[in-house]
Amino acid sequence: MPVGLFRVCLLVITAIVNHPLFFPKENGTVPENTEEIIQKMKEREESLRLEQLRLEQEIADQEATQKALEKAAVVVEESKEEKVRWDMWTALSMVIFLLIELWRQDFQEGNWQDVGGEEDDMAVLGKAFKGVALPDKAVLASFYEKRILGTTGDMARMREMVEGFADDLLEALRSVCNRDADMEVEDCMGVGSMYENWRVRKPFVCDLIVPFAPPEPYCFHCQAWCSGDSFPPDEQGYGTIKVCRADEDATGCICDKTKLGEDMLCLLHSQVNSTRPSSEMEDLLCFKNTQYLDADQVMKWFQIAVTKAWNRISHKYEFDLSFSLLDSPGALKIKFKSGKSIAFNLTPVVQYENSDVYFISHFPRSSLAADVPSSTHWFLTFAVYERRFIQLVSKTLPANACHVSCLQILSFLHGKQCSLTGPSGLTNYHLKTVLLHLLQARPSQDWAPEKLEARLQDMLKFLEKCLHEKKLYHFFIGNGKVPAELGFPIIFQRAEPLNLFRPFVLRRDIYRKMVDTFHEMLRNMSALINEYTVHIPLAHTNGIRKEPL
Repeated sequence: MPVGLFRVCLLVITAIVNHPLFFPKENGTVPENTEEIIQKMKEREESLRLEQLRLEQEIADQEATQKALEKAAVVVEESKEEKVRWDMWTALSMVIFLLIELWRQDFQEGNWQDVGGEEDDMAVLGKAFKGVALPDKAVLASFYEKRILGTTGDMARMREMVEGFADDLLEALRSVCNRDADMEVEDCMGVGSMYENWRVRKPFVCDLIVPFAPPEPYCFHCQAWCSGDSFPPDEQGYGTIKVCRADEDATGCICDKTKLGEDMLCLLHSQVNSTRPSSEMEDLLCFKNTQYLDADQVMKWFQIAVTKAWNRISHKYEFDLSFSLLDSPGALKIKFKSGKSIAFNLTPVVQYENSDVYFISHFPRSSLAADVPSSTHWFLTFAVYERRFIQLVSKTLPANACHVSCLQILSFLHGKQCSLTGPSGLTNYHLKTVLLHLLQARPSQDWAPEKLEARLQDMLKFLEKCLHEKKLYHFFIGNGKVPAELGFPIIFQRAEPLNLFRPFVLRRDIYRKMVDTFHEMLRNMSALINEYTVHIPLAHTNGIRKEPL
């Protein structure tokens, strides 16, 4: 009973507490604020959605940035790999180039002059002129005896006369010059075809070179194109001559290149002689405002000096002396009262160091130095060594060897062809260069007199090959096989070979004329020789086969 009563009381109390009207302030507003709460919840939802979109955009941007960075990293990696591959190809190309260059130098030092004589790759003439044939041995012998041998005595007499007069003229030149201010002239030397005994065409002209040196205390410092400093391709074969004081380094004292303090003085050069007046250098025949010897100034000085010297000794001779070519400093002509004349060239040169290589101011009657870069660039001539080489080789050849005869015949034929069709770029110096290469390449016994016809073929084949390739290398420059007995300077043996046909590569008109003249000479060769050959009976020619080129 008490338990049941307690349960009834607890139920009544619970009902009273839970009645809605018991707490009217707390629960009375619930129905009224429902829409406001819903509106706030929607606004919250919208803000959360916008925040979600913003976060998604940021995530997308970060992903795009990450992808861009990854792509850039890939590109950089690929570029590094490409660069590595390119560096490898570059290195490989350089190695291949160096190997080719080394091979080319070895080939030029060893094989570029090894013509071999009868090689098929040289027989270009047979393809272009199958019908061309050299005259037989009997005709060639008759032609040589009738047309060429008779000139030997005339050359010897003329050389003797010209040398004697030149010595007298130079002695008079020394007497009229001021020893303290003018250039010092040395003895002359004979070079060229007249002194190598192969000139055949008249008029005979002796070529004499006259070395000269500056007065004391000056000296010449010569610099060739192959001495180390870079020279352009069109200046290969040339050099410059700097006029220096004997106590001055050619490159100049350091006081000229360094700013010394006002209280410092160079012990070698005082302030007085550190700079020389322009007039003093011009008196030393230098180009204006430079220390480099000017070929044009030398030409004027030499012509004036020769004129003064002749005026001093003219009373001793019964002939007149005049300059025959205005553009050559020493192209002189002796005129006798009988009307006859003798021409010779007296050309001033400068010795290269202590060798017999010379810087020459002008080339009379030659196109070797037709396009001189400037008047301060001097061409180097190796004429003295060429003469010595021919003399040296001649001692090892059989008696009456045919090497000089070959050059004489070709020189005569080329000269006759030029008189018919006009001059061409091909000169006698080119023909002599061909002979020098063959003299070094062929054994001594191949130059026996009975092999004249075969050696003529060799020279024509070699020349045709050079014309076809537009390459005829200077015999001495870049030739490591020059005999040691000559004492030839090693600097020129180690130099790059000099292509004598290089000027014709860009001048196609002159090259075309040169090739046409050579081909015409081949076609007219038999007619030109027969014109100067006595009649030979048929019995002498039977059994002698005409060998086509």
